[in-house]
This record gives sequence, structure tokens and C-alpha cells, in this order.
Amino acid sequence: MDADIFAIIRAYPQIYMACHVDHRDRRSSSTGLTSREATILAHIEGDGMTPSALAEHLGIARSTLSPSVRRLAALGMITVESHAQDRRRKTLSLTSAGRAAIAQGSVLDPERVKQILRTMDRENRQKAVEGLALLAKAARRWRDEHS
Repeated sequence: MDADIFAIIRAYPQIYMACHVDHRDRRSSSTGLTSREATILAHIEGDGMTPSALAEHLGIARSTLSPSVRRLAALGMITVESHAQDRRRKTLSLTSAGRAAIAQGSVLDPERVKQILRTMDRENRQKAVEGLALLAKAARRWRDEHS
């Protein structure tokens, strides 16, 4: 097995076990979100994305996504903006409340992640964060191409 593959396969469970919190449902979540709604928030990319692109990325029908988008917008966790030239085209973007909800609804405890990152010097912390971001971006791209 390739050393890089082995390193990721070995590292992921260690990170997960150190930082994992129990799954929450709407009643036990501090944000009041379901797991699906939290997943939707976590997959909205930084500059925003269309509902169609998000539904395709998540592997669900746009009609399945629509009620969650309406609820998340009503809660102030996302904005839904119309395109200037074509009012039918929408863009979904996270708000600061949405970013906070992602952190609160994550299977990883933000406080544990923070404590672990504090054990690292600035250079290694930056490398770790950039590396995870690159791996996540590649994973999204691969999933989009293979779904």
C-alpha cells in the first residue's frame, strides 16, 4: 500500500476518536438543526453555490433540498440571493450564524480541535489546516466526478 494512503487511513480515525462528539438530532442539537441540515450547511462552499450544484454534490434531488434551504434561510443561517441578470438563478451563501452552526453541529468538537491545534507550532498548524483543506477539496471534486 502507498505510504500516503496508509498515512491518511491511519490518521483519520485518530483525529476522529480524539475529537468526536455524539450525533445530535434536532432536539439535542444546540442549533435545532437536523443532521441533514447541518450537512447542507457544511457543504455550501465559501463564495456560495447554486441550489442545483449543492443538490448534485450531495446526491439528492433539488426538490429534497428545497425545504431545508427555506428553513435554513428562515433561521438566518444562509442567504438566498437572486442573480442580477436572471432572477430565477439563486446563490446560497453562509451567514455568520451558519458558520457558527456548522461548528456547533459538527461531529468534531470545536473545543477539542482548538486544544489540539494549540499543541502545534504556527508552521505545522498552517500546514495541517492547508493539507486538510486540499484533501477535502480533492474529495469533493472526486465525488462530484464519480456520482
